[in-house]
Amino acid sequence: MSGRARVTVCAWAATLMTATALLPLIDPATWLLQAAFLLAVQSGVGAATRRVPLARPLTVAAQALATVLLLTLVFARPYALGGLVPGPQALRHLGDVLQSGTTDVQQYAIPAPLTDGIRLMLVGGVLLVGLVVDTLAVTYRNAAPAGLPLLALYSVAAGLSDGAADWLWFVVAAAGYLMLLLAEGRERLAQWGRVFGGAPRTPGGPSGPVAPVRTGRRIGAVALGVALAVPLLPLPAIQGGLLDGTGAGVGTGTGGGGTISAVNPLVSLRDSLNADQDRTALTLRTSTDDLSDMYLRIVSLDDFDGTTWKPAKRHIVEVPDRLPTPAGLGPDVKRGQVTTRIRAADWYAQDWLPMPYPPSDVRVGGKWRYEPVGMTLVGDHGENTRGKTYEVKSLEVRPTAQQLASAPKAPRSLRDEYTKVPDSVPAVVHRTAREVTEGASDDYEKAVALQDYFASTGGFQYDTEVEVGTGPDAIARFLRDKQGFCVHFSFAMAAMARTLGIPARVAVGFAPGSPQADGTVAVSLKDAHAWPELYFEGIGWTRFEPTPTRGTTPPYTLPDTSGDAVPDLPQASRSAEAAPSTAPSASASCSADDKKLEGCAGALPLDSGQQGGGGTPWYRIAVWSVLGLLALGVPLLPMLWRLRRRSVRLASAQHATATAGAPDRAFEGPAGAVRFDAYDPLGPGAPTDAASWAVTEAAVAHVLAVWRELIDTAWDYGIVPDDALTPRRAAERIVRIVGLDATTAGSVYRVAGAVEQVLFAPRPRAETGLAQDVRLARAALRARSGRWTRVRAVVAPRSAVRTVWELSDRWTARREDWAVRWTALTQRLRPPRGRQQNG
Repeated sequence: MSGRARVTVCAWAATLMTATALLPLIDPATWLLQAAFLLAVQSGVGAATRRVPLARPLTVAAQALATVLLLTLVFARPYALGGLVPGPQALRHLGDVLQSGTTDVQQYAIPAPLTDGIRLMLVGGVLLVGLVVDTLAVTYRNAAPAGLPLLALYSVAAGLSDGAADWLWFVVAAAGYLMLLLAEGRERLAQWGRVFGGAPRTPGGPSGPVAPVRTGRRIGAVALGVALAVPLLPLPAIQGGLLDGTGAGVGTGTGGGGTISAVNPLVSLRDSLNADQDRTALTLRTSTDDLSDMYLRIVSLDDFDGTTWKPAKRHIVEVPDRLPTPAGLGPDVKRGQVTTRIRAADWYAQDWLPMPYPPSDVRVGGKWRYEPVGMTLVGDHGENTRGKTYEVKSLEVRPTAQQLASAPKAPRSLRDEYTKVPDSVPAVVHRTAREVTEGASDDYEKAVALQDYFASTGGFQYDTEVEVGTGPDAIARFLRDKQGFCVHFSFAMAAMARTLGIPARVAVGFAPGSPQADGTVAVSLKDAHAWPELYFEGIGWTRFEPTPTRGTTPPYTLPDTSGDAVPDLPQASRSAEAAPSTAPSASASCSADDKKLEGCAGALPLDSGQQGGGGTPWYRIAVWSVLGLLALGVPLLPMLWRLRRRSVRLASAQHATATAGAPDRAFEGPAGAVRFDAYDPLGPGAPTDAASWAVTEAAVAHVLAVWRELIDTAWDYGIVPDDALTPRRAAERIVRIVGLDATTAGSVYRVAGAVEQVLFAPRPRAETGLAQDVRLARAALRARSGRWTRVRAVVAPRSAVRTVWELSDRWTARREDWAVRWTALTQRLRPPRGRQQNG
């Protein structure tokens, strides 16, 4: 292995060894394997471009382009051109995934789940650090500064992790950096000759490392000292989500801890119900004629700490194309599908999307994430419901009392999570639950008994003026005073159900709204509501309604019902008069059954213009299209340049005359090819009239261009040009290396002879058929090469590097010209010496 290759491998290894410090933060750690592979590809691109060789900035640019293509292939393949080239949709998708990753980092505690957003941040960050390390240590041959990006990567991990094994990750990262330093030092010393590990032993004298090795060790010691000192500095702490393992599950969405906000059921509900002026928050049009179960669910509260209920920390993911079937819902339960089109008021900004439960499909514009356990959608990066119009397809689950009564026990894992009751819950809660459900034979009868106790038989009164109450005695106070609103009733019933071993949680949202004359339903602030959900295996999470005079009693809890009866329309939604809806009303010819079967889809049109904010402006589409074409064209530039150059060189003599002033004339490349100025048209035998001059110049241009094409074609297939050879010797070398047959060898020699004739003959002339000779030689080279060599000769031809050389030569000439002009200008502006002295 060469010294440069060894440094490349060590730079790859040092980056990965430092990235291991991130392993305790994310679970699982499979992302590191993916990062290792992609980083190896990135390093391989750098090694290949350095072998060409390309200029250092072009090498870095090639690696950066390869990094973008790799990230597109892994994270945005369905949106990319050919699955690889990033277009406007792919770049937009990458941006969305990155933003979701930022939100995930803020939301989750350590160890966070490996979501797509977090995986993009991890893999992309490692690739970025790896690119900087490879650029400094390998491309620019200065490994010491490469410790800075490695230190930054390690500091991020060390600042977030609080585990006892932090010292282990530090040792691994430090070992990787020292390995890189030693490899770079060895490669640098190897340029001067043989590398020795230390000074030779002398009799009676000490032995030790030579000075360069001691210098490398000192650099490593300093780097280790810095890495040890940084974690000990009193850096400011960052709070919230992944950055704070003890952060709350619910908070503000735009400030502070960076967690996602939800409804505060203890305050927001009471404030909404007691609002002096009722306001319509949502207007909906639905395909069902039964509005009794049209509850709009916002979020579920499943974490009970003995004092209050709140949402548990849950993983959120990208919204799937089709939402899964609700947990626990079996195939025997009767169900239908309801389509509901909802429009939020311009003033109503809610981070969670109100939807009928359980949703099966959601069409909404903007950035939303999906929480699978509660089957809810939450806004991402400030997204909310303000002015949104969206469509939800939901299941209308209609279980029977018999199905609920015969439901088997819930799975053990679900019971363990949803029947937790803290020891701080007063004993009166347990005792009252047992007294109310005495005589019930199953969980269904117990749940109905609890609902009836709060709604009718227990003597409770609905009162929104009652204080919510705090502390472990809040439920006990409610059971004693028997006054409260939906928060008290739902919290108490869910807590009592848990004491009986029934999985329970609380849902927050809106009760069914008020039907309007135009066929819409207006949902106002006074419809804000909370209700308990109990879990029954085979049916799933099931709504109960313990709050008196609010909402509707579920039909499966009424006596002598099979679940098929249609209850009365809601009677307690005292909404304000809603403004007339601008949405078209459903067709009168659509029956309820047709609507449920989606036979009247046109009755619920979805205004797409209100979802996406007017669509993407044309100029953005144009810009992204141009960028996509550039991203696609840049890797193909060597091939396109080579095809163009070949067509020019093999053109007719007349075409060569027309292009005599092209950059081809300035060619000074290697290979037995000669400079144009080797021929002096004013020498002996040169033409004197203009017509003869043009013919002679065309002959020289055509022959030398054809010879140049022959040399470059051989180079593309692996025969590197040799500057020291004459045209005849160069032709013999090509014939010998390739092993050409007599016919093809004759073509090569004929081109070489034509070059010597135009260079040294008194009256140069161009032979006919030289272009065909070059094509014949190219076909022979292609036939005698392997598949990879043939592909590389077309896609990444070696001779394309001449463009870089030409640009470099032009830049050097331009700088020299500017220097001469600047010197002349300063001399003209400088006053004469005598005048300076007199002045």
